[in-house]
Amino acid sequence: MPHPITDALTLQTRRSFLSGAVGTAALASLLRTDRVSADEPKPAPAAKAKRIIYLFQSGGPSHLDLFDPKPELAKRFAENLPDSVRKGQRLTGMTATQETFPVAPSKYRFKQHGRSSAWLSELLPHTARVADELCFIRSLNTEAINHDPAITFCQTGAQLAGRPSLGSWVSYGLGSANKDLPAFVVLISQGSGNPTDQPLYDRLWGSGFLPSRFQGVKFRSQGDPVLFLSNPDGVSAEDRRALLDDLAKLNQMKQERAGDPEIATRTAQYEMAFRMQTSVPELTDLGKEPKSTFDLYGEDAKKPGTFAANCLLARRLVERDVRFVQLYHRGWDQHVNLPKQIEAQCADTDRASAALVTDLKARGLLKDTLVVWGGEFGRTVYSQGRLTKENYGRDHHPRCFTVWLAGGGIKPGVTFGETDDYGYNVAKDGVHVHDLNATLLHCLGIDHEKLTYKFQGRHFRLTDVHGQVVKDVLA
Repeated sequence: MPHPITDALTLQTRRSFLSGAVGTAALASLLRTDRVSADEPKPAPAAKAKRIIYLFQSGGPSHLDLFDPKPELAKRFAENLPDSVRKGQRLTGMTATQETFPVAPSKYRFKQHGRSSAWLSELLPHTARVADELCFIRSLNTEAINHDPAITFCQTGAQLAGRPSLGSWVSYGLGSANKDLPAFVVLISQGSGNPTDQPLYDRLWGSGFLPSRFQGVKFRSQGDPVLFLSNPDGVSAEDRRALLDDLAKLNQMKQERAGDPEIATRTAQYEMAFRMQTSVPELTDLGKEPKSTFDLYGEDAKKPGTFAANCLLARRLVERDVRFVQLYHRGWDQHVNLPKQIEAQCADTDRASAALVTDLKARGLLKDTLVVWGGEFGRTVYSQGRLTKENYGRDHHPRCFTVWLAGGGIKPGVTFGETDDYGYNVAKDGVHVHDLNATLLHCLGIDHEKLTYKFQGRHFRLTDVHGQVVKDVLA
């Protein structure tokens, strides 16, 4: 028997709207390969960026050892962090039971670089060379204190799973600019800093309640770059084409009866997979890059699945107008022996991150490609566990941390926001994760308050009911 409340909600959904003749029209538009679907919004004329590369550093890089120097802390080595600074704020279960919270100054030297005089740690010599292209936000903050909810929050705007990812919102809002590649591609690498870092789940690049065609497509470093890309043994390209044609006819018959747009999505994904059989192998063949490319990115760029190789692949993807490229690099969760781990992690990432910015600028792509570098939170100023001047660990810290931005729509050579003397609280110009996401969408010409999707009777958006564009960092 029909349920009146469920039926009422169903009538308000996009799926219901796309039923019948409208759904059939949607199927036809999805199957077109000569242009972007006509019903998808395009970048606003004011858009400075056409695409985003998000270099997500999973695990929480230590802002105190990389971007936010606190030289006065050397005088306070091993002192207990004052209660007036800690303010009774939430701690993780890993340090909440510590009897003291000894201050751990960074062991690394900081210097100012470029015309912008940006402060950077000696761990980031390559990033230092492109400092004038970067905008550092030192005052980012979040509520989440553990990895999974914090990463989920950065990527979806909510700590609980089930919401669309940032890349899915961008794909939904702007559509695809390349008929032969997905609008949203995901690349994952494992750093050498902490090989036991937290796992990453496919829902982080999922489409949530958006149609599934907007979810990210994960590229693999071994075998087929995308699962099931190759034809099975004994199946020719002609056979597969004929199969897809017959399958499309059957799906259209089902679509006309059921009016379910996910049927149209499935058909469109089959077509995309067929075209990717040609486009993806050419894309992922890094052997065609000249020697100068590997001189820039380093020898690691020749090894599939490394952060350097993924940065190079990200450049090749945006050259082909992929809207959103999401890199995840694991290994930044450094609770113990931070110096050894962070040095290895920076060796993985510093050169390639700077090379990507340099490469994009040389090719004229940086002006309309927005690059983001950052993790889900920072690290505590106090040491987790035993403290010496050469060895210490740091716990999770959501109250303040640093990200950097470069390219499309962002003012270069800027450091925005300040933390207190301990790098523990925001002292000036705080930027919430919702504010960061609102700013990223703004650079793409999208008003974060207007990019919405109606689900279960409510209009949802990436920034929920929050978020302000950080105008001071805009070009």
